[in-house]
Amino acid sequence: MRMRSLAGALCCALLSACAGGDYRAVRDVPVKIGPPYMVRGTTYVPAADPGYDMLGYASWYGSESGNRTANGERFRVKGISGAHVSLPLPSYVEVTALDTGRTIFVRVNDRGPFSGRGRVIDLSRGAAEQLGMRSQGHVAVRVRLVDPPEKDKAKLRKGKAAPERARVPERTLAKLRGQMRAAGL
Repeated sequence: MRMRSLAGALCCALLSACAGGDYRAVRDVPVKIGPPYMVRGTTYVPAADPGYDMLGYASWYGSESGNRTANGERFRVKGISGAHVSLPLPSYVEVTALDTGRTIFVRVNDRGPFSGRGRVIDLSRGAAEQLGMRSQGHVAVRVRLVDPPEKDKAKLRKGKAAPERARVPERTLAKLRGQMRAAGL
């Protein structure tokens, strides 16, 4: 009888592992940079970049609910998270939609985007909704590496939204959109 219980427990554990049930706890340490990797013929080199500030496009993803993220956490489609090709995992970024000036904090815990010219970040559906871009599919954005207050980090680790940041003035947005045009984006 004891062998049956042990065999049953082992079988459940194996099935759980096959279903992706062995997720890393959501925490901010250790920070993972990782070695260079290749996707579809392009090599990406993860690196610490304390001055990261990039203009480009954000898209969103959500059909992967429950899958494992690149740093081992469970992907929560309604959570406020994102994917970046090279920032350390996890990282925190401030994402500003250049059409509206809306700005949010996002916790980066996955790798991507791997397609689309000028795409600099993929957002979870929850982050896309908070930014107000879900119906558009993709928008022009500014993405900056930040170190938010601990109370905001704690909310993001739980998949919750940190309070929306102050909107960026139209004058600044016009300048940023001009920089994107000049860069051919």
